[in-house]
Amino acid sequence: MIFKAKDIAQLIGGRVVGNENAEVTTFSKIEEATEKSLCFFANEKYAPYLEKTKASVILVTHEFNYSVPLTTTLIHCTNPYEATAKLLEYYQTKISQTGIEPQSFIHESACLGSQVYIASFAYLSENVKLGDGSKIFPHVFIGKNVTIGKNTILYSGVKIYEDCVIGDDCILHSGVVIGSDGFGFAPSANGSYTKIPQIGNVILEDKIEIGANTVVDRATMGSTLIHTGTKLDNLVQIAHNVVIGKNTVIAAQTGVSGSTKIGNQVMIGGQAGLAGHIQIGDKARINGQSGVSKSLEEGAVVMGSPAWDYTKMLRSQVLIKRLPELFERVMKLEKK
Repeated sequence: MIFKAKDIAQLIGGRVVGNENAEVTTFSKIEEATEKSLCFFANEKYAPYLEKTKASVILVTHEFNYSVPLTTTLIHCTNPYEATAKLLEYYQTKISQTGIEPQSFIHESACLGSQVYIASFAYLSENVKLGDGSKIFPHVFIGKNVTIGKNTILYSGVKIYEDCVIGDDCILHSGVVIGSDGFGFAPSANGSYTKIPQIGNVILEDKIEIGANTVVDRATMGSTLIHTGTKLDNLVQIAHNVVIGKNTVIAAQTGVSGSTKIGNQVMIGGQAGLAGHIQIGDKARINGQSGVSKSLEEGAVVMGSPAWDYTKMLRSQVLIKRLPELFERVMKLEKK
């Protein structure tokens, strides 16, 4: 597809400096830009690439004051990074598929919205509801009574178990499993474990993105619930009856144990582990590889295992480095 600088500026509310009819056909990183490509400049460390770039159009801030080749057109905007994301989304929408491919299975009771895409080898079970503009890629399985909202994308290999609910504008990447049984087993007197039936479901609200091979378990009773705007990275485990607030982000290889409640706008680093039945306050920050065994207040910042106050942990690390020196000083004082 071909876009002109003036059209791009109109889409993002920007201002063109240079040739408003400059054409772009692709996106690129500034250090790899080629003719007819569009890139953005939002980090000072990439400034050396500006003078020799071959990009036809660059998105820059209103305060931008670097030199660029005469052949390069600039579009000044408030936030080049966000503007690029908006353009990528627009581009993806323009080139997206619609229609139902052969060799897909759609139960006669399923209800499909308009402008949907269902690829070959996808399986839609009884009473599935699929919203307008949603896209189902190959080898996706959607169980009985599942509801999926508008403009949601399920990439190849996603599995949605029965009775789960997926909202509007969600993206689930390959290998995601929604609604598998929670880890519920009752110990018996003879030392064995009896499985506790998991009869709840999973509810994902709107604008949620879940990375590849992440699993969200169904509730024992009620719902495992993830609120609007939350983003989960690859290889994240969300256990049964967990509740995650709005606009929370969780990085790869994190595990959240059962019945834990996570607030709004929480940030959790990679490989963190959260114990069950605790509460994490709004806007808390949990650094990577932290082990959180107790509830955290709103705005708390922690690290370590067991996790504790971030600032105190950094001070302690400084002191630990000085332990050999301090030990020698103590020994000398004892001798005296």
